Amino acid sequence: MGLDALRKKIETKTAKLGVIGLGYVGLPVAALFAEKGFSVVGIDLKQTRIEMINAGKSPIEGEEPGLEELISDVVKSGRLRATTDYDALKDADVVLIDVETPVNDDHVPEYAALRSALKSLSQVLKEGALVVVESTIMPGTMEKIVRPLLEKETGRAAGKGFLLGNCPERVMPGKLLKNLRSMSRIAGGDSEATAETMAMLYRHAVEADVDTTDWITAEIVKTAENTYRDVQIAFANEVALICEALGADVWAVREFVRKSPGRDMLFPGAGVGGHCIPKDPWLLASSVADADVPIRLIPAARAINSGMPAHVFRLIEGKLGNLEGKKVLILGYAYLQDSDDTRNSPSADLEDLLTEAGAAVVVHDPYIAGFDGDVYAMADECDIAVLMTAHGQYKGLDLAKMTKALKNPVMVDGRNLLDGEKASAAGLTLVRLGVGSA
Repeated sequence: MGLDALRKKIETKTAKLGVIGLGYVGLPVAALFAEKGFSVVGIDLKQTRIEMINAGKSPIEGEEPGLEELISDVVKSGRLRATTDYDALKDADVVLIDVETPVNDDHVPEYAALRSALKSLSQVLKEGALVVVESTIMPGTMEKIVRPLLEKETGRAAGKGFLLGNCPERVMPGKLLKNLRSMSRIAGGDSEATAETMAMLYRHAVEADVDTTDWITAEIVKTAENTYRDVQIAFANEVALICEALGADVWAVREFVRKSPGRDMLFPGAGVGGHCIPKDPWLLASSVADADVPIRLIPAARAINSGMPAHVFRLIEGKLGNLEGKKVLILGYAYLQDSDDTRNSPSADLEDLLTEAGAAVVVHDPYIAGFDGDVYAMADECDIAVLMTAHGQYKGLDLAKMTKALKNPVMVDGRNLLDGEKASAAGLTLVRLGVGSA
């Protein structure tokens, strides 16, 4: 299949699409392209996930506006089906890859899922098909890993036997469909023609700009974007620590800072989780591990943000003293509000610290099975509660009931969610992250 034929298929929506990895990115991507009229087959290794999708249900919990309804519609229409069998991709004209690309404990990228997906795809890849990596990857990965692996396994050259590009995803749990539709994308291709072909495809589903560029630029843009956020959050967290030490209120400071043009200070908080921000800065830094480039800011920001659960631990310790035998209620285990995503959860780090100190830990989270009980019953006889995730349900907590349930009426608010005056009126001592004693 030639480039002109592929473009014609994309233009007329007769191109058959494959999506490898049906998680937080791949599933909404597959559903969205199916909604636009493409025939889409999704590949995933988890049979239970496949069964749920083919039944028109979403395996993603939490608040995801419109996602389950969309999955139900496109499955019923026959435009989306899911399977574990890569043979289903034999007729695919375009294959999007959306698998996890984590880093290990040494902050080095681990590409087991990506390599596996590429090898399996190579066995069935159609001549002239377009392969697009949407997963966030270390700059240089397309050139050093993806292209060589596909060329070796298929026996064909990129740009001739198949087309190759990367178009990094830009989504956040809770806003998956909204982000896919409204946020701009950058299409990096093995050639300008490939990049423009990718852009033709994405413009069917993306209402914002779809820009074209080369592989390395697209890779750097995505990792730099999330690294920027990590650095800015670290600044906010460091200011919060300074405010605590000086008896000031970081939330008041933040509002005054933001009144100055161009000073959009981000939110401090109890920790940064998820699959992107804790990982992507290391992907960017790792890209120059063998070059003479001093990397100082990225590790410093990571140290500040990854250290926030330990700071919350110290706030708890400051109220309870020795934690041996104490009972602590953690409110929220997902890393993001109104989501079930627990990847790199700051609450998990806090739980480990508390357990190591000899405390018993009770976890509540309305979106995670096993943690979704009655929050007031779970608070009963706990020595302290700590709010780690800004779930909407917690904003409506009955603080008087919480005060009555807790052995010591003390709560640490790591997300600035609760009203201090209401807490005081209910007899609850509220310890707010970033707020010191005058």
